[in-house]
Amino acid sequence: MTHPWHDIEVAEPIEEGFPAVIEIPKGSKNKYELDKKTGLLMLDRVLFSAVHYPANYGFIPRSYCDDGDPLDVLVLGQEPVVPLCIMRARAVGVMSMRDEKGLDDKVIAISLLDPAYAHYTHIRELPQHTLHELKRFFEDYKTLERKSVVVEEFSGPFEANKAIREALKGYDAHPSMRPLKAAKALG
Repeated sequence: MTHPWHDIEVAEPIEEGFPAVIEIPKGSKNKYELDKKTGLLMLDRVLFSAVHYPANYGFIPRSYCDDGDPLDVLVLGQEPVVPLCIMRARAVGVMSMRDEKGLDDKVIAISLLDPAYAHYTHIRELPQHTLHELKRFFEDYKTLERKSVVVEEFSGPFEANKAIREALKGYDAHPSMRPLKAAKALG
C-alpha cells in the first residue's frame, strides 16, 4: 500500500508546482489527520467552533516540521475535494501561526487545475476577503476548546517555497525517516 506521506515524490522546481495531499475538504467541520503509521485518515475531532475549513487542507509529502508533522498546506480552489486526493498546487504565500505546540506554518497554495485560481502567483493578488477568511478561521477554530492561536502576517511565495524546502530537508535529515527510505530503496 502506498503511504501518502512517504511515497509521493516532490520534484523540483517546486515554484512550478508540487503535490499536496488533502486531509480535509473545503467546507468541512471534521478535522481529519493522517495516521502516521498506516497512512490512513482518522477523525481527530469535529471542530468545536461554528466554523468550517475555508480551503482544502492537507500536507506536502516528504516534509517534516518541528511539530513532528508534515508541512501544512491550504489549497485554494472552487470546489472541495475528497480526502487523500493528491492536488497539483503552487505556493502563493505562507501564514505563520503559533498554537500550544509552537510555530506552525501554513503554506497558502492554489490549485493548478482550477481555472479560477491557476493564474494567481502571489498572495497579494488574492482577494483581501479570502485572506481575512483564512486568518479568521485559524484565530477562531480552537476558541471553544480554550486553546490560544496567534496568526502572524502573511508572506509571499519566496518565503513559502523557502519553508517548503526547509521542510523537505527536515524530512531527509530526520533519523526516524531514514529506515523508511532505506526500506523503499531495497524494494
